[in-house]
Amino acid sequence: MGPLLVVGGVLAILVAAALFALVSNRYVIGVANPGAFTAYGMITLRVVAEISSVLVIGSLMFAAFMVPPQTSGVLAADGYAAVRTANWAAIVWCASALLSIPFTTADTFGRPVSQLFDIQALVDLAPNSEPTNTWLITAAIAFLLAVGTRLVLTWGWTAVLFLVSVFGLLPLGVSGHSSSGGQHDLATNSLILHLVAAALWVGGLVALLAHGRRKGDHLALAASRFSKVALCCWIVMAASGVINALVRLPLADLFSTNYGLLVVAKTVALLALGVFGYFQRERGVAALVAGGTGRALVKLAAFEVLVMMLTIGIAAALGRTPPPQQSVTQPSSVELRIGYTLDGAPTFLKMLIDWRFDLIYGSLAIAMAVLYLLGVRRLRARGDAWPVGRTVAWLFGCATILLATSSGIGRYSPSMFSIHMISHMMLNMLAPILLVLGGAVTLALRALPAAGKDNPPGPREWIVAFVHSPAAKVLTHPVVALVLFVGSYYVLYFSGLFDSALDLHWAHLAMNAHFLLAGYVFYWPVIGIDPAPRKLPPVGRLAMVFASMPFHAFFGVVLMSMQQIIGDRFYRSLALPWAGDLLSDQRLGGGIAWAAGEVPLLVVVVALLVQWARQDEKEARRRDRRADADGEAELAAYNAMLDKMNGRKAD
Repeated sequence: MGPLLVVGGVLAILVAAALFALVSNRYVIGVANPGAFTAYGMITLRVVAEISSVLVIGSLMFAAFMVPPQTSGVLAADGYAAVRTANWAAIVWCASALLSIPFTTADTFGRPVSQLFDIQALVDLAPNSEPTNTWLITAAIAFLLAVGTRLVLTWGWTAVLFLVSVFGLLPLGVSGHSSSGGQHDLATNSLILHLVAAALWVGGLVALLAHGRRKGDHLALAASRFSKVALCCWIVMAASGVINALVRLPLADLFSTNYGLLVVAKTVALLALGVFGYFQRERGVAALVAGGTGRALVKLAAFEVLVMMLTIGIAAALGRTPPPQQSVTQPSSVELRIGYTLDGAPTFLKMLIDWRFDLIYGSLAIAMAVLYLLGVRRLRARGDAWPVGRTVAWLFGCATILLATSSGIGRYSPSMFSIHMISHMMLNMLAPILLVLGGAVTLALRALPAAGKDNPPGPREWIVAFVHSPAAKVLTHPVVALVLFVGSYYVLYFSGLFDSALDLHWAHLAMNAHFLLAGYVFYWPVIGIDPAPRKLPPVGRLAMVFASMPFHAFFGVVLMSMQQIIGDRFYRSLALPWAGDLLSDQRLGGGIAWAAGEVPLLVVVVALLVQWARQDEKEARRRDRRADADGEAELAAYNAMLDKMNGRKAD
């Protein structure tokens, strides 16, 4: 396996360097050229970092979800071997990211990299370069993974490290060409999806190939699971790649510019990977399931890995080649700030019909709705009932996410504080209430097949493990959930954090994720249908709801009474003619926060009282059934106790 990776890595570096030399016109008159050593060293380190990152992600995914652990939860030999591979790859990832810092700084300021080996010069220049800071964050995440993969022994922590490794891709995904200029929201979101899908596919295939070469256990199971992941990844890569290319390059320039030719080359490589993946599923995986040796799978996977390395080389060259200036229209100041233009003042009609689809949260909302409906269909196909109210609640929750991020509300949200607060309340207050009433975990546990005794755990067992995990228990602790739910309002808006985040697209993605997750964690143990890690009594649930209400009300009152404008610099830079009075707009946002914060909480109180009444009704029916079964023995014992007490009083 080692020789194949070395050959593939060298191939990727040579391809990236050759294509960069052929098509790059980055250094023009007026821009200092740092020299060939700096330019080619930078692209070499980029390729090494990308290869090592996908090895980390793929190996951890393989150890966590492709091969089973021991019954005790400790990794089996196959999973441990994959984690050790991830450990060495994380070390290389960290080293290449650290070495990229002086090269990137030299490239940014047009200096030979030899001048940046002086620590003082590097310290003076590096903080002023966004790409340099990106590599520093990446190196820190890779270092954390290197330490974690050296210490981890259990399945649960392996799954956590896998999530951290995927997060490690994001710093590079939200920087570079896609993060600047017009339509950078579409470009950044599509690039994030593209990078994650590519890492899961490439890294997972390498881990599967290594597992097959060492003749590990459960190869057929691992191949079958990875085949499903690979198909989804190919679809996501194809769709996101097309979107990202169209954002940066019109179709007319596809064959007439160097950037367009690189896009074509990457597209051809992606199609070739799709062909290899098809034959892998049709031949290799099918042969394994039928009891074969796996030789066909290993052979196909080896060729596929080489094509993947070639694709990484093309992608690295593409990342170092800016789009042709003649193909990019000069964006307005509003488009530079938020990624797109706004057609006039927001009206009720525009909020409904002026859509701009959010590739991250819009796709998430649709996927959640489709998966839920598939689960309901599976239950009904085998004759099991599922309450219609839960389905309606879940679908309305998904629709709320879609409206908050992709409708006119989502479109105007970055430009006006009041509309941002509408989106915030929908994601934090309304959507989580509807989602927890949908009972998706309960649906999944009923729809997914159980692995069975002594069989490798599957998705159903993974969900059960998550519900009972220490992390879930900590997050759903009443104090923690309450602090995350209401405390984050004050930290985000009154500490200056919101002001700093307004210019950053990735920060908007992070805020939306926090709003959703914090709301879900709060409402899950309060009114959720699903079994919660911490079962609260009805009085405790009601206490959590009433404890949060004053904090929401006070937050809205503070916003309405403030004289200082939150995000003043950013909103003034947009210079929107219909949003001149920023203080009035902020006060309107405070009123929205106050009113919208109270209404959902009242809905929660009503739902909680209904659940409480139903619980009492169920308990009464249970007691009636018990009385019918034992001839009302409990009631007779109670009456006998009363008679005995009365007899003592008579004496």
